[in-house]
Amino acid sequence: MEKKVTPNAISIIRSNPAPNPNGDIPELVVQVLDLKIKSTKNSSRYIFTANDGNLKLKGILPVNVESEVLSGNIQNLGLVRILDYSLNDIPYMPEKYLAVFKCEAVSPSIEVEVTSEADPDETRIAKRPKLETEPDVKSEGTGLAWKPKQEGAKEESTGGNLLNPKHEIVSKPAAQMVEEKHTNEGPAARLAMTRRVHSLVSLNLYQVHWMIKVRVTNKGGMRTYKNARGEGRVFNVELTDQDGTQIQATMFNEAAKKFYSKLEMGKVYYISKGTLKMANKQFNTIQHDYEIILNEYAEVEEAMNEESFIPETKFNFVPFDMLSSYVNGKDLVDIVGVVQSVSQTLSIRRKIDNEIIPKRDITVVDDTKNTVVVSLWNDLATGIGQELLDVADESPIVAIKSLKVGDFQGKLKIHSGIWLCQMLKMPSCDFVPPTLSGVSLSAISKSLILVNPNITQANKLRDWFDSEGKGASVKPVGYGVPSSERGGMKSMYSDRTLISHIISDPFMGEDKPVYQNIRVFVRFIKPDQSMWYRACKTCNKKVTDVLGSGFWCEWCQKSDKSCPLRYSMVMNVTDASGEAWVSTFNEEAKSIIGCSADELHQLKLQVNEFTMKPYLQANSFNSIWYQPCVAPFWQDHDQYVMKLKQATWVQYLLRVSVAIQEYNGERKQRMIVKAVAPLEYTAESQHLLEEISKGQV
Repeated sequence: MEKKVTPNAISIIRSNPAPNPNGDIPELVVQVLDLKIKSTKNSSRYIFTANDGNLKLKGILPVNVESEVLSGNIQNLGLVRILDYSLNDIPYMPEKYLAVFKCEAVSPSIEVEVTSEADPDETRIAKRPKLETEPDVKSEGTGLAWKPKQEGAKEESTGGNLLNPKHEIVSKPAAQMVEEKHTNEGPAARLAMTRRVHSLVSLNLYQVHWMIKVRVTNKGGMRTYKNARGEGRVFNVELTDQDGTQIQATMFNEAAKKFYSKLEMGKVYYISKGTLKMANKQFNTIQHDYEIILNEYAEVEEAMNEESFIPETKFNFVPFDMLSSYVNGKDLVDIVGVVQSVSQTLSIRRKIDNEIIPKRDITVVDDTKNTVVVSLWNDLATGIGQELLDVADESPIVAIKSLKVGDFQGKLKIHSGIWLCQMLKMPSCDFVPPTLSGVSLSAISKSLILVNPNITQANKLRDWFDSEGKGASVKPVGYGVPSSERGGMKSMYSDRTLISHIISDPFMGEDKPVYQNIRVFVRFIKPDQSMWYRACKTCNKKVTDVLGSGFWCEWCQKSDKSCPLRYSMVMNVTDASGEAWVSTFNEEAKSIIGCSADELHQLKLQVNEFTMKPYLQANSFNSIWYQPCVAPFWQDHDQYVMKLKQATWVQYLLRVSVAIQEYNGERKQRMIVKAVAPLEYTAESQHLLEEISKGQV
């Protein structure tokens, strides 16, 4: 049968820009013109011009059409049948665009462009057939139904052959049509007939009306946030369609309250009237170009008895010996392992809001003979964590999705350096315990844990553990490996910037803090600043000195006889491009100065008023720090000042947060040190060689 285009197909599309999901889309065959690929930052799409011989319309083909184009089934001057579409407005464009969601190839190139001026017998335009029942069609109380054509029926010829002359229009009462449909079709078929569902891979920003059928494969907890516009609530879910494609849906405030209890884990839903936006990869770990925002007017309807059509949760397991490459990165990982031990529940006080939350650690091992500690929080710690504790003796297998990878550093616990020296028959000495390090995993709000899942990886791991894993010698992931080799320093070397780049942009950090990595020298630390504060032992908040009663903490509502000092200071740092003042707090300041705030406070108390007076009266620190020949003679003997001076002109890698703060009506940029690392010359040399090879140095 000769392939033809549908006459007036473009007019039909324009008259019905968003087909009704409850109705059938008419036969639409158009010719493809000007087919070419358009690449963006995140994806590539094929654009074309649809031609019906009379009119033309620019459009976009589905993302899954690439294989058809490469194979030659769809090409310039060829014919395609449009099965699903939407006609949308595009900002700053005078014409509407045809977004094709589903199509199929009809014919390769016919070598000529279809026009309406050629002879009807030679054109590729199919004329509408004469309907046999046309004189009998009535409009009063009747509907139109498609009826299969009887065998032996004669085709009507009106200047061209139909592409698919399989149906004719007959008149039937509307009530009869509805009755026949509900009588002859099952529940799933009836539901499919009344809904036009889009696949997740076909979603794009040009669509206005869409509906998806998805399963909730991951559900995060309800979270609160606070910004310049006030406080609010937010939660998100991960949705999976029948093709296995995933997308994240986020709900704020009223929508979060409305849908949090309605969207249940593992159930299938029809979702429509949402908004698509580009996925923010800082908060979205799903490999999809877009994410869905649902407001309180979105429609979410549960699909009954359709769980079998949607795939189960998919895992992308990472072997334990490969976890080091994910340390301090943005990517979340999935693991499967055998539970070795489960700790009791601990109570941890959260710094942000001083709330006490439960925590539980589990140690798991896999067939790489490495172990890793996974920290569970909140409901995971008290719920499934308790279940694991009850069956820990049976060595259950757990599959965990969406874990954050971090590292820890600690001191080797040795009771006494003198005791070690005696054991080694060495003279008594001041022994410094070595620093140990490793990789740790932490669950987040959307983490999912399955115990003894019936999946291939879990079954293989069980066979390994039963045969040789029980008696195998294992070790923690990343044990004894320097942080730079593990990947812990990787973030310090990536996205490196200069101080001048930060201070030259007055709007950096205006909406939210921006994190940057810089390599700097510590230039100056002001000795006369308030470098510390008395802190509560429990929450680290500032305490009030109560005469005769110790110190009072407003957060914890309790008093204590003694409270330690914690650093809160500023220092001047510099690189080749400029200098800046940065705020530094306790842990980072201890790494730079080399002692605790209490120890530095004791050194300062040893300085009397006579020795400090000329120093504090200096108009500029340059006269003291950069002209040692004219500096007061006491400077070399002041241990407090010398301690600060020893910390200067040492090079560090800093990770700083940049934010805009307003003080006395003046907006200023503030940089806070979030992480400090000494410069490792081997890693730094490797970084410079890589930058030179890229032509950036």
